[in-house]
Amino acid sequence: MKTVVYGQDERVLQWVGERIDEEDFGPGSVGIGLEENNELIAGVAFNMYTKASICMHVAAMPGRRWMTRDYLWRCFAYPFLQLNCNRITGLVRVDNLDAQRFDEHLGFEKEGVLRKAHTDGTDMIIYGMLKEDCRWLGVKK
Repeated sequence: MKTVVYGQDERVLQWVGERIDEEDFGPGSVGIGLEENNELIAGVAFNMYTKASICMHVAAMPGRRWMTRDYLWRCFAYPFLQLNCNRITGLVRVDNLDAQRFDEHLGFEKEGVLRKAHTDGTDMIIYGMLKEDCRWLGVKK
């Protein structure tokens, strides 16, 4: 059985960070995890909250067994319903085609490119989703 994990921000943020090569999400960051058999199989980290927007970072074990409608609803309900953000921003390396397809599948739109924005000099694609465009909020749990 899968269980959504709230209130264990440090644990979830560390787990996500290890998988996306991010050492520190910064103060005020929040993590929402998904466990199966007491082990994390997915995690979403939120940071850079400005009241109008927030950044979202996703990591998961290979495969799609973690991608339940309930978990996706919860991950989008937090920024859009609980925090009342207008938008979510995600950054994806230009060489990470799987992450680009994933973001686009979720409904994020490509908005631009940040040149040499990664620590190794790789360009990063800016993806954004507006609250009114989020199809996951209308999904029945």
